[in-house]
Amino acid sequence: MTEPFYRPDTYKAKSAISYLVRRSHNLLTPKLEALFERQGFTFSQWAVLMHLRDGLADTAADIARSFHHDGGAMTRIIDQLEARNLIERKRCCEDRRVVRLKLTPEGARTVETLIPLVADFLNQVVADFTREEAEQLLRLMTKLIAGLESLDKPTA
Repeated sequence: MTEPFYRPDTYKAKSAISYLVRRSHNLLTPKLEALFERQGFTFSQWAVLMHLRDGLADTAADIARSFHHDGGAMTRIIDQLEARNLIERKRCCEDRRVVRLKLTPEGARTVETLIPLVADFLNQVVADFTREEAEQLLRLMTKLIAGLESLDKPTA
């Protein structure tokens, strides 16, 4: 973009990306929490299971960084999931300080039974979107995230 999109003289909070993303998050999270509570889970537990299922992370530290959780909070979530036999911890052979997390067969089955609930909920969220609009939203959100992540990379 050659010309700045946001300008101080026309800036409004309600049209700021930061406001819209945060507002979306604040509206989605309690609804997802309620959805998972009925299933005996928290949204954070679900997110850990999905991170492991989709290969987004495989250590508590990586998941905690992804969620912006402190290590203690993540350890409690991992302990809860391990106590339910949904995940297991394994020491890394190359570096014994690293503990890898993995879904158990029960954990994998549990995730697969919960996915339809999430898919149904998210389909309700985008019910007023065309398929093309929903796909465009995903592309644009992915591009936004990539742009934000690139701000963290040191420039040469």
